[in-house]
Amino acid sequence: MLRGSRGAEGTAGWAPGGTGSPQLCPPEGHLPSRGCRRLWLLQGIFPASLIRLKVGHHLEAALRGEGLGFGGDVGAGWGTPGDPVVLPQAGQTERYGQVKRMMQELMEQRSQLLSGTLPKDQLLRLRKEVTGKMDYGNKILALDLVVRDEDENILDPDRTSVISLFQAHRRAAQTLTQRIQEETVRTAPGRGTHGAASPSHNLYLCVRNFVCHIGEEAQLFMALYDPGEQRIISENYVIRWASTGVPQDIELLNNLKAVFTDLGSTDLKRERLFLVCQIIRVGRMDLRDSHSRKLSTGLRRPFGISGGRDQREKVFSPNCAFSRVAADGDFLHNMIRKVVEGKDINHKGQGLWVSLKMLWGDLSQVRKDHPHLVDRSTAVARKLGYPEVIMPGDVRNDIYLTLVQGEFDKGNKKTQKNVEVTVCVCDEAGNVMQNVIHAGAGDSPTSHYRSVVYYQQRHQRWMETLKIAVPIEDVHRTHLRFTFRHRSSSDSKDRSERIFSIAFVRLMRPDGTTLRDGEHDLVLYKGDSKKLEDASTYLSLPSERNVSEPKLLSGSSFRVSGATPGLAVSTRDSFQISTLVCSTKLTQNVNLLGLLKWRSKPSLLCGNLQKLMNVDGGEVIKFLQDTLDALFSIMMEHSETDVYDALVFDALVFIVGLVADRKFQHFNTVLEAYIRQHFSATLAYKKLLSVLTQYMEQAGRGEPCESLPRTFKALEYIFKFIVRSRHLFAQGEPCESLPRTFKALEYIFKFIVRSRHLFAHAPSATLCPVPAPCWLWVWGREVL
Repeated sequence: MLRGSRGAEGTAGWAPGGTGSPQLCPPEGHLPSRGCRRLWLLQGIFPASLIRLKVGHHLEAALRGEGLGFGGDVGAGWGTPGDPVVLPQAGQTERYGQVKRMMQELMEQRSQLLSGTLPKDQLLRLRKEVTGKMDYGNKILALDLVVRDEDENILDPDRTSVISLFQAHRRAAQTLTQRIQEETVRTAPGRGTHGAASPSHNLYLCVRNFVCHIGEEAQLFMALYDPGEQRIISENYVIRWASTGVPQDIELLNNLKAVFTDLGSTDLKRERLFLVCQIIRVGRMDLRDSHSRKLSTGLRRPFGISGGRDQREKVFSPNCAFSRVAADGDFLHNMIRKVVEGKDINHKGQGLWVSLKMLWGDLSQVRKDHPHLVDRSTAVARKLGYPEVIMPGDVRNDIYLTLVQGEFDKGNKKTQKNVEVTVCVCDEAGNVMQNVIHAGAGDSPTSHYRSVVYYQQRHQRWMETLKIAVPIEDVHRTHLRFTFRHRSSSDSKDRSERIFSIAFVRLMRPDGTTLRDGEHDLVLYKGDSKKLEDASTYLSLPSERNVSEPKLLSGSSFRVSGATPGLAVSTRDSFQISTLVCSTKLTQNVNLLGLLKWRSKPSLLCGNLQKLMNVDGGEVIKFLQDTLDALFSIMMEHSETDVYDALVFDALVFIVGLVADRKFQHFNTVLEAYIRQHFSATLAYKKLLSVLTQYMEQAGRGEPCESLPRTFKALEYIFKFIVRSRHLFAQGEPCESLPRTFKALEYIFKFIVRSRHLFAHAPSATLCPVPAPCWLWVWGREVL
């Protein structure tokens, strides 16, 4: 170790050989870093190419904000790519991988430090994390242990007493030992990486540049596309592009970023996944039309598609250049298939350039870990569907509508119609609900959505997806209305065109459940344009075609029984949509709905509790918190009677059994969070203990008890509910009924000890391991 005139320290990079006159031979260390040629501080005692500065001072300067050399100095301290300490030699592959991952994490944290977006407390916490990671890296590379003060600054030995240095050294060693133990447990076999262990994944997108000669305003719709299923699996990220070649909102220049959330492990296992961008221009019907006559404007016309190549790895690379495909005379969804097939296209320097990065954890965790990437201005595009884990308190009420296709007769026109579909959400009186339609993330909500216009096509296929976000309390009285209009390229003719047809569908079914998922073949009505937009005229009519009926014969139209004069059904036209409901409050299962709204029909409560066992597990899991709230509400509001106790207990066991299923294993954390944060039934422990004791007494008498094996499987969470309930009750009345509670627990524990012989002849698969009585006893005594 050598010290320069200004306090800079250096390490020798090479030990000169030879035997001759006395010479100063520094010990062999690391190869010189790129900045070592400027070591003029050592005043020529050794060649600059053989000496390297000690990294500590610059790291601390970077942490204090005095410099920006954080990443480079870490690389210099732990070795360059050519350093033999870092190269994956024999027996050192694991250490090489550790150092590589830590250096990547440090580079990420460096960008957070320099982003200037962190408050003071988070900045200090990040500094502690960074220095801890540096110390851990020094340890596994057998480098010196650095002692620091409370602000993570290196202690100066010239200004610190020996005792203080010793105490700081001991604290640092203890902290480092604990960190090594945690890393050992985290990287143990079977634990997996953080990405595989996390149930939620996110794809961060940053648009770097978009070059395309359109000549008019454009809308860019970016989404994730699965070529195997031939469908888009995420919401759109929308960018409105001006004709001048920059975003319409100039504040978004160099700040076009979005994050695709709710991606699960099944999405990562897809064979291929592409990022596609649909380019829609907004302007004239045909770009080749001259300006000699007045043309209609504001038409949404297909222009092209940008997409990935033929491999998913290329889509998720740091930088992706995309190709453009002209969409003249074809539907956009057909263009998507051509792009993902990987055919080479001469894009002539035009395209879309983006950066992509995978982020782990839910959205709140991502915002906490990556504030420099995901901030308030970052658009959030959710997955079309439920995430793998729905945490308590995650309220969602989204209905995704896809305009699938339609077929329209040209009628009295010489050519086929240029059909434009307008979507709006109306109440029972026909009033349009304001700003409930979302074309995609990053775009403002609107009251009307206008589809893309295809030129003179009898069969239209849009495949446009939008989100309907209606308040939960208004869903029961709302419906979707679709109006159809021919658009002309001439402005004068276009103004004279009127609505020629209408379709609608209610969001709520007569039985109280929401609109079912899947495709819907809607009935198209035609007539006077004023009558078509009168809700009182069409709401009494059927909205969907009955698939059981034979197809209607081709003809002009026929009257609907009970319809008002001037309103008829067109048999030559057809229109299909697709819907997907993602709601944690509105269910599509009538049995589950009966339980969730049990107060409206209390006479059916027994039947609804029994029917819960027949509901699909996935549907129950979606409404886990509401279902548990309903069960404990039934138990608490009938505390004076035991009529529903056994039914509620069996329903609770059924739900716990679902969570224990491997298919829903991620929901263990959800159930734990519910017990810890949302469960509030203070008297539930009495009911649960009573039913559990009753089942055990019944089995003890030799009577058949079919519920007991299932109860044993759910015993762990049953006791967690009991303990949490008793703990909440004890906060108000700490001594009441305590002896009775202990007596019930004692009976249950003794029964568990001798219970195995009762099931000695039962199949081994019917019982899960029973929790140890001593463990349960300690657990109970800790709270009770």
